[in-house]
Amino acid sequence: MRDKGVEIVLIGAGGHCRSVIDVIEQAGEYHIAGLVGLPEEKGGVIQGYEVFATDDDMDMLIREYSCFHISLGFLRSPEKRTGIYKRLKEAGAILPVIISPLAYVSRHASLGEGTIVMHQALVNAAATIGRNSIINSKALIEHDAVVGDHCHIATAAVINGGVMVGDGSFIGSNAVTKQGAVIPAFSFVKAGAIVK
Repeated sequence: MRDKGVEIVLIGAGGHCRSVIDVIEQAGEYHIAGLVGLPEEKGGVIQGYEVFATDDDMDMLIREYSCFHISLGFLRSPEKRTGIYKRLKEAGAILPVIISPLAYVSRHASLGEGTIVMHQALVNAAATIGRNSIINSKALIEHDAVVGDHCHIATAAVINGGVMVGDGSFIGSNAVTKQGAVIPAFSFVKAGAIVK
């Protein structure tokens, strides 16, 4: 499976990257050229792929490769993911949408570039997902929901119909939103929370 598809470089070699690798391998559309990690991670191997570069090598990588995915997870701030995204876009890089073959995305939904939909996630009709967002495993994005750019909808979170999630927001695992709720940009919703 690893010799198929277009080469893609993953930026971020932490825990979230392991799940991204699995989704990309399952989908089979891209061949992972290598990972970008911290200086102390360089030379290491994660699930068969070398951490072959650090942030200091980004200019060289952008000249050599055209296709990238930001495989950093999202902690309390989207700042790191957002900064990398802007740098890649300014250089003309391609950030494809990646969808697990084990997920369901309605053909009537819209997904922005650089977004990933993980295993067993559901994105229903007329949902809109912005750029560079993470729809994590078993998350549910219901009809007519809007998720902004650079968001992370964590495992098993439920974004009900008509909800608007502002740019740069994090919705924790098992959080549930009431239908039609509006979540401001850069919100941090804790795991298990109920948003009314």
